[in-house]
Amino acid sequence: MFNKIKIRKGQPDPKLNEMEFHEEFKKDFYDPRFRDLDHEIEKLTQIAWENYNDHRKSPITEKAGLQFQDPEFDLSTEWLITRNKLLVAKEAQKTSQSRILIINASPRSEHTCPGEMSKSYRLLERAKKVIESRGVQADILDLSRLTSGYKKIIYPCKACVSTAMPLCHWPCSCYPNHSLGQNHDCMNEIYEQWISAHGIMIITPVHWYQTPSPLKLMMDRLVCADGGNPDPTTTHGKNPEEAKKIEMKGWDFPKHLEGRAFSVVVHGDSAGLEDTRRSLIDWLTDLHLVQAGVASSYVGYFGTYAESHNELDKNEDFLIEVESAAESLIKQIELIRNHEYVNPNSEFTHPMQK
Repeated sequence: MFNKIKIRKGQPDPKLNEMEFHEEFKKDFYDPRFRDLDHEIEKLTQIAWENYNDHRKSPITEKAGLQFQDPEFDLSTEWLITRNKLLVAKEAQKTSQSRILIINASPRSEHTCPGEMSKSYRLLERAKKVIESRGVQADILDLSRLTSGYKKIIYPCKACVSTAMPLCHWPCSCYPNHSLGQNHDCMNEIYEQWISAHGIMIITPVHWYQTPSPLKLMMDRLVCADGGNPDPTTTHGKNPEEAKKIEMKGWDFPKHLEGRAFSVVVHGDSAGLEDTRRSLIDWLTDLHLVQAGVASSYVGYFGTYAESHNELDKNEDFLIEVESAAESLIKQIELIRNHEYVNPNSEFTHPMQK
């Protein structure tokens, strides 16, 4: 069977020549204040070119060790640090105080171009107050930091899954890629926040009928939680042929976030609310998270954007629904942690794992 599968090639090579690379690298030093350091910048540019040309994705590595299939394979030290943090967080989550991760999915922030806080963050504060009043720890993931924070970024998923599921590692090993300057990726911290949580509450606006781009980037990068390979030595890094062979033998699609509860709050103006709500619930359910009873709320309005905060102030029913979504999530977590929740699909094994 595997002999009939070949690795498809043919896309144009994006590799820069040395002159092109130098031009791109120096764009980081556009500000005239750097001009007194042009000589030093030339030295940095040359080192960066050599690293780029030599494909030094992970410049610091160490032997995988006995806990991996190939103990002698060199793994990224940065990846190993993240993996170990997730293992510690996974164990701590079993006995820790109940924790809910509240996600503000709006990129809008008063600390950058919009000049005004987002309605999503206001709703987050409302939910946080309810959660903490019930003795549950509220952790915050504010995705507006991607637009207002220094060098905060979530890089796009490279779609390793579509080559073969075992090529997608848990946690993601695609980043950082030092040779391409793809550093400062926020996902390693985000994986730890998701693993540590007993419940997830996503509060999001609608952007052009869909989730905002920071939320979608995080969703795509969480694909490794839905069947990702926890042992990169089995594929010796990113070897597509080895990954395809493993998948063809049968892959069990481990659910690394299974059993956590979730609720969703969607808000926006006149369009796209219901589609966004449904897609988020479908996505979280596919990750094998458990939907809380009052799992979603949404509001639509037709007024001016300038008055949208005033519209939120007047919509007390919606604000109460947000509080109810938080309450429902707390109750669902209690049921799960007290072993009172029974998953109706617990004895069912899907014949087509995915």
